[in-house]
Formats: sequence, structure tokens, C-alpha cells
Amino acid sequence: MVGRPDDAQDVTQEILIKMITKLSTFRRKSSFRTWLYRIVTNHVINMKRNRLERLFTSLDRHAEFKDSLETTEFGGVQHASAETDLLVKETKNFCLMGMLLCLDRTQRVVFILGSILGIDSNRGGEFLSTRPDNFRKILSRARKQLGNFMNENCGLINESNSCRCSTKTKACIEAGVVDPENLRFTREHLLRAEEFVSGKADMVDDALDVKVQNTFRDQPLLKSPDFFSSLKARLNRNEVGLIINFNDNKKQT
Repeated sequence: MVGRPDDAQDVTQEILIKMITKLSTFRRKSSFRTWLYRIVTNHVINMKRNRLERLFTSLDRHAEFKDSLETTEFGGVQHASAETDLLVKETKNFCLMGMLLCLDRTQRVVFILGSILGIDSNRGGEFLSTRPDNFRKILSRARKQLGNFMNENCGLINESNSCRCSTKTKACIEAGVVDPENLRFTREHLLRAEEFVSGKADMVDDALDVKVQNTFRDQPLLKSPDFFSSLKARLNRNEVGLIINFNDNKKQT
């Protein structure tokens, strides 16, 4: 949703705090899981726009940025190495992340839930407080937008396209969007998104949609950091603040 693992950690921590502080509002009108997912989706749809979202504002702009990068084969077959492979994968994942950021936030949430994580439209509709058929319509539009763009631009989907991750890696490094000293998307990860997918997801019939979906499902899911210590410290600080405020008010009374 945010394009940068470090930003994702910050957002995750904000959501965890929100979940804990809103526990008293749970009225058992839905499952606890659905209630939690609604907090997550509402937060990420309404959060402040970050730098990468201001960079990737549309798929047309993404294409312009891609075309502005010089095309040079990175490393070459004779110079191929594990490091080269990592940097090419970093470029690929950065580009895919940019495509996701070009979707509006509701489409992005629905595509992540429906296509990448395999949440079916009934549950997805519950998470976004909308009807299943509306969830499917939003998902269909997002798939079509990404599918058309990738079919016209991306060599991963259409071999007739000249754009290849390996030929854009050098230019991405020179442009500063890929940093060999600080890889964002090829760190140690727990599993690929594909391994996390539910078996109950809605079926995809269109061949292009399947190719696009499988390309995004190949992205890594980073290991969840241990937020316990920092979360406990924040809650303790808030608790101390509440006690101080309470005592001050008591004295004034």
C-alpha cells in the first residue's frame, strides 16, 4: 500500500495501536477478524499520502518514467552473479510496486486483497463494508487497468515488449530508485505472496488477468517485525500521561 518497507512498518504500528485503543468499540455485529480488517482498510485508505504516491500518480506517468530511463543490459550473461540477480529483482519489484501505487487507494486495497492475497469477494466485501458484487467490479477494473498497461509495456507479460527488468536496472541505480547498499524488496522474507493465498479466492478466467495476478503474487512478503517492545512503551507512555492528567484534574477539582 505504501511502496516502502520502512513506511509499511510505521503504518503497521499505527494500525496495531489503533486496534488496541478501539477494542471497546467492538459490538460483535461482525466477526472479530472482519472488524480488525475494517480498521486496517479504513486506515490505509485514509492515511496521509507519502512521497512515492506523489511520484507514481498514474500509469501514464509510470510509462513516461520507464521510457525516460536508458536501456542498457545490466551485467551481461558473462558477468551474471548473485548480486546482479538481486539488483534485477529489486528493479522488478520496485516497478511492480510503482504500478500498484498508480491505482487509487480503494482499487489498490481491493487488488491486494482479491488478486494478491486471494480473499474472495464475500469476505472482501465485508472488510470494505461493501457488497460482494461491488468488490468484484472494483477488482475487475483494477485488473483491467494493470493488465492493459503491462500488456502494452512489460516484457514479463508480453514478450514483444522491449522493456526488461535487466535492461532498466543500471538506469534505476543511477536514478537513485534502486540502492545496491539498501535493498528494499529483496531482503530476507518469510514467504512469497503466492504461498499465502487462500484456496477460496474467486476464480480468474481471463488469461491476461492470470498472468498479471501471478506476477504480483511472486512478490516477497517481508517478515513481520516484533512491535511488542515499542508498542508496550508507547502504551505505557500514554498510560502515564492519562494518570498525570487525571491527577491534575483531581487537584483542580
